[in-house]
Amino acid sequence: MVEPSMVEPGARDTRSPLTEPTTTADDKTTLTDFLDYYRVVFRRKVEGIDDAQSRIRVAPSDMDLLGMTRHLADVERWWFRFVFTGEVDALVYETDDDPDADWHPGPTDRLVSALDHFDAEVARARTIITAAPTLDAIGAFVTGRRGEISLRWIIVHMIEEYARHCGHADYLRQAIDGVTGD
Repeated sequence: MVEPSMVEPGARDTRSPLTEPTTTADDKTTLTDFLDYYRVVFRRKVEGIDDAQSRIRVAPSDMDLLGMTRHLADVERWWFRFVFTGEVDALVYETDDDPDADWHPGPTDRLVSALDHFDAEVARARTIITAAPTLDAIGAFVTGRRGEISLRWIIVHMIEEYARHCGHADYLRQAIDGVTGD
């Protein structure tokens, strides 16, 4: 665990500014722009750190950026490739012994591998969204808890998922090296 006083606060963010989501587009463009915005924000939170830094936690939480990267990769996979298209039937990290294994990386798991998986799942999700005829399209998998799920609902849920975890990631990154900002 990191003690917040060990990190220099307010390290300057030297990355180029992010492109903001469009403000006058149709619903599909607006929603996908916001989802992509948060995907980029998250990806930037893990850029430039090493494996040891990706495992840093801030008490009392047991979250770290490696686990969060694995989690978001599998969340992309679940909603777009399992629920919406039905093209996969399993998550990458989940096991019978540990359904939350995405959050519990082992000692040999590496950030670069998690990022490769994350990038591949995001790329596939973008293709799925682009190919969908409408936001009203219904997913292939009918959940027991929610029933049928539209692409619109999935995208809105993913925006919420990323917004929450980008906040966590911002806090963790600041604890790692003081970097703040999108």
